Amino acid sequence: MKLDVKTTKTLFLTIVMMFQASWLSAVEEKSKPNIILIFADDLGWKDVGYQGSDFMETPVLDAMAKEGMVFTNAYAAAGNCAPSRACMLSGNYTPRHGVYAVGTTERGPKSEMRLVPVPNKSGLAKENVTFADAMKSAGYVTGIFGKWHLEGKDGARAEEQGFDVVNQCHGGWNGKETDNPNGIYSLTQAAGEFMEKNKDRPFFVYLPHYAIHTGLQSRKSTLEKFEAKKPGKQHHDALYAACTYDLDDGIGLLLKKLKELGLDQNTMVIFTSDNGGTQQSSQEPLRGNKGGYYEGGIREPMIVRWPGVVKAGTTCDVPVINVDFFPTLLAAAGAKPEKDIDGESLLPLLKQEGPLKRESIFWHFPGYLDDPVTRGRELDVRTGFRSRPVSVIRKGDWKLHLFTEEWQLDGGREKLATNNAVELYNIRDDIGERKNLAADNMVKRDELLDELLEWFKSTDAILPAQPNPAYDPGNAGAAKDKKVKKKSK
Repeated sequence: MKLDVKTTKTLFLTIVMMFQASWLSAVEEKSKPNIILIFADDLGWKDVGYQGSDFMETPVLDAMAKEGMVFTNAYAAAGNCAPSRACMLSGNYTPRHGVYAVGTTERGPKSEMRLVPVPNKSGLAKENVTFADAMKSAGYVTGIFGKWHLEGKDGARAEEQGFDVVNQCHGGWNGKETDNPNGIYSLTQAAGEFMEKNKDRPFFVYLPHYAIHTGLQSRKSTLEKFEAKKPGKQHHDALYAACTYDLDDGIGLLLKKLKELGLDQNTMVIFTSDNGGTQQSSQEPLRGNKGGYYEGGIREPMIVRWPGVVKAGTTCDVPVINVDFFPTLLAAAGAKPEKDIDGESLLPLLKQEGPLKRESIFWHFPGYLDDPVTRGRELDVRTGFRSRPVSVIRKGDWKLHLFTEEWQLDGGREKLATNNAVELYNIRDDIGERKNLAADNMVKRDELLDELLEWFKSTDAILPAQPNPAYDPGNAGAAKDKKVKKKSK
């Protein structure tokens, strides 16, 4: 079949345009940054070198802090593992997905619970869109290397939640490989192999380590190093420090692999932790530990390194929370969430282009966790709890705790002067939450309380309301002589 000149020219131009469109699409895909999210387990705000630990050593994270932006007011959206992960993966606060605790919200002596807690969902249900789902839609290949912790009877596997590659356990949590504590190095290697295999396309690596969660493990040589080191005044547990050091070393190997692949200049690396440190590690000047909603239970170390975008050696004091990661990852990829979520993109802060739109962040825990924490609430320590039902708002420098038992059973707002339902702190002036200002600044107290109550409505947050028939007021304080346990979930 012979084509005339006009038809030939049209066909040629069509082919050129198709090729050009394909080439432009390939260039666009290649220009998207790779993204790595490193998520430690139970690593507290004070457990890293750059935050001032007097015993821990984290040279890789210390160097990363100098190469990127350190967030000094970064938070987990929950006080322990599973709910924090559910919030981060979904971009939503706990009332949206119903994961409030690990296992159950009824942990502790029932005779000392004044309310029937809100039931807990054991995992993140499949209908919750995750940041992995969204990153796949944005053209990324996705991989998880480490702890998922969101299956349960109510949840779904990582494979069902947007991850193309799933590698949850090499050596694993409480594994017996003495040279591979908590699977740190095998997970690092698997993540590195994933990056190498996908170096020519944008990838998203989610590396939620099992370390440093109990049981603590380390390489023999690392433990010997810290056993020989002079203890600090605040930190002195050699095994805890050794496990932290090996975690840091594994991060260093991953960053080295990234550089070897020539990808370090086009990769955003985020590092943070899932909740505060356990009772094994003092978080002073922060109050409390993992499982509680004072600063020591929810404030986290956080660094973002992104060459060419994030200025090296910078700090950000704006309160941020891990529900913000979902929209931040998508914004970095040039995409937007397909539906409304609670988090807000941190790109304006990372690029130093302006403030966030929101003013407040929130927490909601409608249950009970046993094992009292260091410098916890007096009632909780006396009765053996890390936390009773509580909801929290932080707005600017101010933070308000609303304790549900006193609010629901002891007169609510009308009796605020006497029922101890509210605690108010100025975090800038009192980072250790030592002076309750609820009676001294009632204007600020009422402002934050009103906003928290409105937030309950907007998120359909459920507060425990039913008095517990098993509660025995005569037994209150039976746990007074219990020792603070060193291991907690």
